[in-house]
Amino acid sequence: MKAFLVFLVVATLGAVVAVFVLLRSPAGRNGDKEPVASVSITAASASPTARKSVLLDADGAVIEEFSGDCTDSRYPYLCRHVRERILAEDPQLLTRDGLTIRTTIDQRLQRAAQQAVDAYVHRDDPQVATQVMIVPGEGAVKAMVTSRDPADGPGLQQGTTAMPYALAAALAAGWRYDDGFFVGDAYRAQRFSAFKDCADRPVGDPHHSIHNRKKGEARFVTLRSGTRDAVNTFFMQLQEEAGLCETVQTAQRLGLKSFDGKPLQEFETFPLGITKADPVSVANSYASLAARGRFCEPRVITEVRDGSGAVRAFPAHCEQAVDPAVADAVTGVLTDVLAKSALKGVGREAAGMPGDGDAFRTAWFAGYTPGLASAVSLGDSRDSLRHPLVDVTIGGRRYAHVDGTSVPGLIWKKTMTEAVRGTQETRFTRPDTERFGGCRDACPP
Repeated sequence: MKAFLVFLVVATLGAVVAVFVLLRSPAGRNGDKEPVASVSITAASASPTARKSVLLDADGAVIEEFSGDCTDSRYPYLCRHVRERILAEDPQLLTRDGLTIRTTIDQRLQRAAQQAVDAYVHRDDPQVATQVMIVPGEGAVKAMVTSRDPADGPGLQQGTTAMPYALAAALAAGWRYDDGFFVGDAYRAQRFSAFKDCADRPVGDPHHSIHNRKKGEARFVTLRSGTRDAVNTFFMQLQEEAGLCETVQTAQRLGLKSFDGKPLQEFETFPLGITKADPVSVANSYASLAARGRFCEPRVITEVRDGSGAVRAFPAHCEQAVDPAVADAVTGVLTDVLAKSALKGVGREAAGMPGDGDAFRTAWFAGYTPGLASAVSLGDSRDSLRHPLVDVTIGGRRYAHVDGTSVPGLIWKKTMTEAVRGTQETRFTRPDTERFGGCRDACPP
């Protein structure tokens, strides 16, 4: 007669299920009892009832299931960013079922951003619009949306949204709002050593001329007017004076990164936006300005909990990157830029800069209130060099050309107006006019 002793241990929430079956054989010749079989089965990942992984918002509400594939995600840009962040932290995490991924996303802002993008760019348009929203001083990503899932990611040359980095470098070096230069419609470096990278190598190009988008008479342009009008030739002269390396390092400290992870390109045209970046990086650099020079690593995940209950935390990392007074002075100029544009009036104090790419190949708008920064990019997913934003139909509307204040700016304004609705009003710190007001050496005639 066989005796069976069965122990069933079930760990909840998709943990290890182990079944041990000990079989007692008939008594041997010496009467001893000996086990004839012992079986252990680990079935967390193989079980057909294994719990699916989910993305949660900042309040703990479910955004959607998370497979790691992202093909069927409602928010593919967000999904892919989460996947890349987890892979960078621990690739083994994605092999586990039942992950609960807590994010910083605010679903109200996520919906507002998606609705604004969809209002201006259709999902079957070859152009792709992407938007990111980040909380200054925290790095918390509150929204990540695209008009559709791009095959090769949303990295685009950022255009004139790079000008504030040169502005910050100049202000840190002692320049004042009314300092400036006489500029024409073209600029050419006088010598190779006019610009030096951070390795002290000459990178000027005396054989290449830089032109303004809008032609005009030779005139005196100041830090204020040069930024407001995004004057290319002015920013070439400004960077020649303030230093290319200083400008690049300022951008890095504020949070600008190349989309492909490579070092920023240190060429003379850096302030005109040669960096191929994505909206996370650009939005975060503007968030650092809004936070008075305080940089925080952008963060979309706060914690990952696996099926066994083990928690992996993703803490915030922040540091003071730029002198607060310098950041406030940049904000003062960018507030003026937005106030004098068609995009003014989002319901809060706000600052911003349009990003016009070379020959209208890309278009951006980046800006912020004291409590929220956002960047919007637009470019053709087929090839922005071969398919510039000229004589195009986007979202059912025909455009002779698309610049930063048109489609990206309208998306930015629509989203930010909704985002601040019902929130507590805060204000920017006023610039130090004793330090930055008037002019010092490069004064108007």
